[in-house]
Amino acid sequence: MKKICIILAAALMLGGATNVKAADYNDQEPLKLDVPEMKPELTYGQNRMQLDKTLPMNETQSWTWMKTNPGVKPFKVMDDLTFVGIPVFVAGWAIKGDKAMFRVNNKEGKKNTQLLTDFKTGIDDYSQYFGPAMTLGLKIGGVEGRSDWGRLLASAAMSYGIMAGFVNGIKYTAKEMRPDGSTANSWPSGHTATSFVGATLLHKEYGLTVSPWYSVAGYGVATATGVMRVLNNRHWVSDVLSGAGIGIMSTEIAYALSDVIFKGKGLLRNNLVLESENPSFFAISMGLGIGEKSIGFMGSDLQNKELYDPMYYADDSDPDMIEFRSATVVDAEGAYFFNKYIGVGGRLRVRAMSAKSFGDYSDIAGYMGDVAWGSISDLYIPRDAEVGPDHPYYQSLGYNTSGEQNPALAPVTEIGGVVKSDHLAEFTGSVGLYFNLPISKRFSIGTKALIGRSITQELDIDGFAKGNVKDINYEITFRNGEVAQDASGKPMAKIDCPVNTGETYEDQWDFVTLGADNSTSYGTGLSLTYRYKSNFSWRLFCDYDYTEKTFTLKYDPFHFLQKGLTSSAMALVQVGSETSSLLFPMEYKHKKNMNYVTIGASFSVAF
Repeated sequence: MKKICIILAAALMLGGATNVKAADYNDQEPLKLDVPEMKPELTYGQNRMQLDKTLPMNETQSWTWMKTNPGVKPFKVMDDLTFVGIPVFVAGWAIKGDKAMFRVNNKEGKKNTQLLTDFKTGIDDYSQYFGPAMTLGLKIGGVEGRSDWGRLLASAAMSYGIMAGFVNGIKYTAKEMRPDGSTANSWPSGHTATSFVGATLLHKEYGLTVSPWYSVAGYGVATATGVMRVLNNRHWVSDVLSGAGIGIMSTEIAYALSDVIFKGKGLLRNNLVLESENPSFFAISMGLGIGEKSIGFMGSDLQNKELYDPMYYADDSDPDMIEFRSATVVDAEGAYFFNKYIGVGGRLRVRAMSAKSFGDYSDIAGYMGDVAWGSISDLYIPRDAEVGPDHPYYQSLGYNTSGEQNPALAPVTEIGGVVKSDHLAEFTGSVGLYFNLPISKRFSIGTKALIGRSITQELDIDGFAKGNVKDINYEITFRNGEVAQDASGKPMAKIDCPVNTGETYEDQWDFVTLGADNSTSYGTGLSLTYRYKSNFSWRLFCDYDYTEKTFTLKYDPFHFLQKGLTSSAMALVQVGSETSSLLFPMEYKHKKNMNYVTIGASFSVAF
């Protein structure tokens, strides 16, 4: 109560001291507040650091041509050149002689020396432009890279110009025939060179300055483009390696020229700097596989021998050999290091070996029709008998006395083989320990010990045949409930020549396949790493891998007879013809220790 009284007294005293009336303010002007003029401004940043520069908003809405951000230092020519394209090009040139052309696909009517398969993808026609498309997309989207528009376009134009000069100059001087026999301009690969120019553009503009994963994406797609050129049978491995080397080196030369011409003009960012010395990495590699390049199948490898004539398995002195070219090897590899010296990681490896002699089996398919019907003829033509074109057998096959055949009567009107896959591809996933030994600030030596699992994709030739269904009339002599045989072991029977049933047939089947079982793989290797930037490296490596595989060769040459003969005629052939053993698919199994050596180069990103 006392506090309330004190407050009321104070209020009365103030009211008495300041006798204020509202009328006293009738002649006063209203209060004015001066507000300063405000303009919107945008603050620019570089490498996540603020710059002391502001620009009006309306200036940021138009593209600049040769803007230079403050604080960006000019690039030194020798600091940015790696020369890695040179050994990659030389590697392709060194193996340029590892080629062998062969006839395979007579289905398409092309009987000249060539390699044709049914594998085809057009992705490589578009993936070669991934690098420039990504670079321009980021630029148009407002992501600042290394260069402003003027300098970027000049560098890109010089890169593609230098590349085109090298590629076309070599192509039309070397005149190397393509694997598919289409044109003599195979070496080096223009698609691969184009894709690696684009990848290096993306690497220079955004991988080095914004995020290293742009570089991984660019070089990954470029590597896939080169591999697709090989699988499409448009290029040899040597063409792809040399094309990759030209693409990388052309872009590095172009950027070096830009550094000389423009100096510090048109630069927006410097390279990122990684402070850590930890050697943890992610790498994309491309290499050349050497070592095991043949697989042989002997008579003793034949399975279910009781079904076949001993002539097919009694002799091991002359095995059927399938020869391979040097393999194309592509890796994705990474490791996390606990310190400078030891870490754990893994590798995904694709190894594709194209067969040199596998296409010979496709040639064989072209005359299997004559072999089959020639063997069937022994059912009713005595051995060593001399028969002429007027024999009923030849007439039943549609031949006249002049040796011309009537397709309407022919048992086989079309026959051959188509190579579905001429590559024996292995997919291997491995994990293990990685070791690193620094020998200087930029160079280090590495090794590893890996264990993994290997999966094999088979080679495959399909047979195809068309013709007229034949029937064979016969009467078999039985004795004591069994088929009687003559002195030569043939069934005693009265057998007529084949006759048309009026029906036609078409057949397509697995003529020859070569595959292998899944197996455990062991690997090691030695590498030399050059860390040319704080978070980017080039690595030269030599890897050794070992695995034990059981290879399976399946051979089914006369499958078409199952459709080309009636069931009764087929039963007769199974009993009395020399072809009876081959009516069953022949399967060979051979266990082999595979020792693979791979030499190559890796593009590596530190993290």
